[in-house]
Amino acid sequence: MPYERAKVKGKYKPKAKKVVDQVREVLRYHHYSLKTEEAYVQWIVRFIHFSGRKHPRSMGKAEIEKFLSHLAINRDVAASTQNQAFQAIKFLYERVLNIPIEEKIEASRSKKAKKLPTVLSLDETKKLFDELSGTAKTMSALMYGSGLRVSEVVRLRVGDLDFENHQLIVRDGKGNKDRATVLPDKLKETLKKHLKKVRTLFETDLAQGNANVYLPTALSRKYTGGGQSWVWQYVFPSRTLSRDPRGGAMRRHHVHRSVPEKAVSGAASACGIEKRVSCHTLRHSFATRMLEKGVDIRRLQELLGHKDVRTTMIYTHVMNKNLEGLESPFDDI
Repeated sequence: MPYERAKVKGKYKPKAKKVVDQVREVLRYHHYSLKTEEAYVQWIVRFIHFSGRKHPRSMGKAEIEKFLSHLAINRDVAASTQNQAFQAIKFLYERVLNIPIEEKIEASRSKKAKKLPTVLSLDETKKLFDELSGTAKTMSALMYGSGLRVSEVVRLRVGDLDFENHQLIVRDGKGNKDRATVLPDKLKETLKKHLKKVRTLFETDLAQGNANVYLPTALSRKYTGGGQSWVWQYVFPSRTLSRDPRGGAMRRHHVHRSVPEKAVSGAASACGIEKRVSCHTLRHSFATRMLEKGVDIRRLQELLGHKDVRTTMIYTHVMNKNLEGLESPFDDI
């Protein structure tokens, strides 16, 4: 177990780190995102408080099942939320405390609601992009044209854009996996013009000693000075410098995810699209359009970075081709 030194009555003795501090340490060692870190820590704290603030080492299967059942029965959480809570607790026991959960957890499960994704028609997509502008439009174009999640587009780096091979690389996507996806030809010139502006900002930071982009811990050791390298800079950097919440260093981080999120929802409202439109709607629309173009389901699974092909199969239910040639009984009246 990791230790820190604490002074007691003029002497030093080892003091065990708090469980939450250990969790954060292991999460950062394995390069989990800050968002995942905050979610896991929150669930672990809630689990401990729910169980009477007992140390996790003194608890086990019974306490885990009771907490997860509480979430499903009393809190009425979604199946995905309950699963995230379980994954956080599982991470605590197996990766932090080195205590394998060997017995099957038989908690009451939240019912999985089968909901079809919201997909924009081609006409709605055109209206949406006519309403968007600037950097938010470029980011939205990547989500629709390459199937990126909003977290992936904001974390995109200059070296991830491969114009020659017509692709872009998603680093440390969901599940900490890299993948390649398509780079729209119509977007290349826009991206190149955008990168010229980013390059000017980068060179200003470099001259002022502020070029210090975040690199994962292992990479920062491997690539000495990598934080000052152009290829490691974010494609969509923040306008202002900020303090790194993990290390405390002042640096230019990527733009906040709320920038494209607010732009997309605002544009959808402005152009009269009567659907619940979010950034993820653009990813859903990408997947649906690709299937309609005849892309193999397994290939689409790779482009989207889905672990299970069953997740990708949901888009077959919203394809326009599924309804082609079918007539409604109402048309016979």
